[in-house]
Amino acid sequence: MKITEFVHALMTYGFLQKALFTSIMVGVICGVMGCFIILRGMALMGDAISHAVLPGVALSYMIGLNYFIGAVVTGVITAIGIGFVSQNSRIKHDMAIGIMFTSVFAVGIILITFMKSSADLYHILFGNVLSVRSSDMWMTLVIGIVIIGLVYLFYKELLVSTFDPIMAQSYGLPNKIIHYGLMILLTMVTVASLQTVGIILVVAMLITPAATAYLLTNRLWIMIYLAAGIGVVSAIVGLYFSFSYNLASGATIVLVSAFLFGIAFFFSPSQGLIWKAIKIRKNRTNLS
Repeated sequence: MKITEFVHALMTYGFLQKALFTSIMVGVICGVMGCFIILRGMALMGDAISHAVLPGVALSYMIGLNYFIGAVVTGVITAIGIGFVSQNSRIKHDMAIGIMFTSVFAVGIILITFMKSSADLYHILFGNVLSVRSSDMWMTLVIGIVIIGLVYLFYKELLVSTFDPIMAQSYGLPNKIIHYGLMILLTMVTVASLQTVGIILVVAMLITPAATAYLLTNRLWIMIYLAAGIGVVSAIVGLYFSFSYNLASGATIVLVSAFLFGIAFFFSPSQGLIWKAIKIRKNRTNLS
């Protein structure tokens, strides 16, 4: 009965249509970007960038600018700062990430305290896709088109630099430019995800669908499609539970994504825990 009510509401209410469209786009772009983030070992960097956009969002909100501008600026500055600290001191890369993103995030929290409404803080941190505005929806669409278009155009370069950076360098590919380009795209994904899952949970949508796809295939292009599809399913099902049971949208979307990861973790044909146990048992039986 709840599904019928949800479909009826979806056909009736414009705000729910915008929420669904935005959620689907976020699921796609998080899935696509997440593949490169986990394959390049940049999961912690994804966490850092997702938190680093907070002061830019807060500052833009306070002075009346579009928060996309502030978020991109602070995200890129943080990425450059992490590289600068790790390359010019004994501090390792993961330590630099921890120092920079917590410091920048703390600045964002301080700026947030100057806002008049605590609801703004809640929506920025945890998302509220049911209150998404038309401008946010169209911005998410534009960001999605840009990211998918760039991945399509530079797929070979991303493939080579992801799996074999030394070979990429020998071919003359600018690894550093590709790295910081991915940081900019990661910042854009974070901005697009603010209304749906918020800053705190965006890293889950970046990592979990891609990690699920990683358990299901060994080919990058298949992994990208699977991750995008898993992100879309998580967004739709999560939105359904959020609307039907009055739950936090970001949390429900992330939990659905985690549930799908759990299924792949146990039942993946090649990597699933249960199938591995069955194979080990068969091998032992054959040997005996």
